[in-house]
Amino acid sequence: MASAVEQPRARTASQALAAAVADLRGRQHPDGYWKGELASNVTMDAEDLLLREFLGIRQHQQTQETARWIRSQQRDDGSWATYPGGPGELSTTVEAWVALRLAGDPADAEHMTRAQLFVRTHGGLEHTRVFTRIWLALFGLWPWESLPELPPEMIFLPRWFPLNIYDFACWARQTVVPLTVVGTVRPVRPLPFGVDELRTGAPPEPFAAPWTWSGFFQRLDRVLARYARRPLRPLRRLALRRAAEWILARQEADGSWGGIQPPWVYSLLALHLLGYPLDHPSLKAGIAGLDGFTVRERTPDGWVRRLEACQSPVWDTALAMVALRDAGAPADDEALRRAADWLLGEEITVRGDWAVRRPAQAPGGWAFEFANDTYPDIDDTAEVLLALRRVDHTDPHRLRAALDRGIAWVLGMRSADGGWAAFDADNTRALPRALPFCDFGEVIDPPSADVTAHVVEMLAAEGKADSPECRRGVRWLLKAQEAGGSWFGRWGANHIYGTGAVVPALIAAGVPARKPCIRAAVRWLENHQNDDGGWGEDLRSYRAPAWVGRGESTPSQTAWALLALLAAGEDSSAVRRGVAWLCATQHDDGHWEEPYHTGTGFPGDFYISYHLYRQVFPISALGRYLR
Repeated sequence: MASAVEQPRARTASQALAAAVADLRGRQHPDGYWKGELASNVTMDAEDLLLREFLGIRQHQQTQETARWIRSQQRDDGSWATYPGGPGELSTTVEAWVALRLAGDPADAEHMTRAQLFVRTHGGLEHTRVFTRIWLALFGLWPWESLPELPPEMIFLPRWFPLNIYDFACWARQTVVPLTVVGTVRPVRPLPFGVDELRTGAPPEPFAAPWTWSGFFQRLDRVLARYARRPLRPLRRLALRRAAEWILARQEADGSWGGIQPPWVYSLLALHLLGYPLDHPSLKAGIAGLDGFTVRERTPDGWVRRLEACQSPVWDTALAMVALRDAGAPADDEALRRAADWLLGEEITVRGDWAVRRPAQAPGGWAFEFANDTYPDIDDTAEVLLALRRVDHTDPHRLRAALDRGIAWVLGMRSADGGWAAFDADNTRALPRALPFCDFGEVIDPPSADVTAHVVEMLAAEGKADSPECRRGVRWLLKAQEAGGSWFGRWGANHIYGTGAVVPALIAAGVPARKPCIRAAVRWLENHQNDDGGWGEDLRSYRAPAWVGRGESTPSQTAWALLALLAAGEDSSAVRRGVAWLCATQHDDGHWEEPYHTGTGFPGDFYISYHLYRQVFPISALGRYLR
């Protein structure tokens, strides 16, 4: 890898593409897949130390390496942000501070006092999110009775009843179920320090008006709190047993739950609190599996240790395959065949939670991670299908059968409004958003423009552009276009990502480039090009309209804009300037730097940096530009 101080050398588009392809080929794993690091923020690392402390397995070396990483990410104002270049965030800063105290940093150390000042200035512990206060409550640093109630009896609610667990998105339900156990047991394992330095003493905020959903649920929460003090004991015991069974049934082969951090750590806590010993096979596999999500790196200050919130080998592999084909690699390329073999082995052929709403649908799809059979997702499946269909495989019948199963599954997962969501169909009841517990991140999974676009593009590539499902998807996308001509990006930042996905899909589905919807998108992209020729969009655009389409240029976002413009048939100065920016910012070894997060977990709350995005999307853009 090139050093951070290396000066990139401008190349022609052909030279840049060749160098980038060589770099990408060199990153392929011997087993055939690609996987870039998936970076988020220090809450992953702080909560890992807190989990290990609670379970009694925290080790000195792990602690010091993690603390070194957390310290390295502190901002000048004493805070920690949720993404590079972003503002300080209260709850993230509190969790980082507690983790550093756990590592032995004294409260009166200069970096800790700066953090304390930031926390108190921004509302103190009293204004942190519920998840942060749950972690504090585990150690007696926040009263359990002041937290929202999550009765385990909700496991019994039928799927037609409001607020049943399947009203929550898959990532949320996997978190909610174990937290009903944690919040019922209410353990306290004190730490040798307190958190008074982070309190303001401010009183709780008053309830919202009773005629609002928020106000209604705040009052309902008080009713549930009274029930929690005197529950129906047989029903509660049965609910806890059913919750444990539900959790155990969803553990993946790698020890994780859903391949993502929140349900993983809370499931470990729940099972432990229900009496499962640490050497129980489920807990043993879960704890050991965390090591596979650990990144260690040598820095000038010593080794650091950080955790990936998730891993994206299926997604990365499909994108890399598409990029190589866009760059001109032949369909029978050996790297593509090995990647296709690996992807075919990752197909999910068992039923998961998605079947609750689609009981008659046969399985067939792909997940994001190495192991996540319970939750294949529509976005990955669409992209995998786009990649596999472009490979001349040695076993064409096997390939075609997997394609057909995947297409059928995707079609079966369409929501009633004609669009596609990430994991579930018709997961659109907004009521869970109003619960006092749900103050962080999206908790439902409605259709989005980027996922729907990838499905539409896949169907068009399969010759199904005139199918009723594809035509309805096109209509859904046209209705979702923003007034300025862009599309909102649910899973990538943000309107540049959404527009970069939708325009190629619409063109592939037969929408003429001269249509007003396409011309509006082209104008929006041209109007938001940076003076340096690239494109960028700050993550603040999810909450602040003034940031929509604005931000420092990045390789991935520049490539997304170019993919849309090229699909629309543009051969303009905007395209040439974008290509020139990519060529000028590439390093000698063929890679690009991307210091900013351009992936999205929860709009407004949680963001991701896919380290392979900076490579695969510029390759696709340059390849399509040249060929």
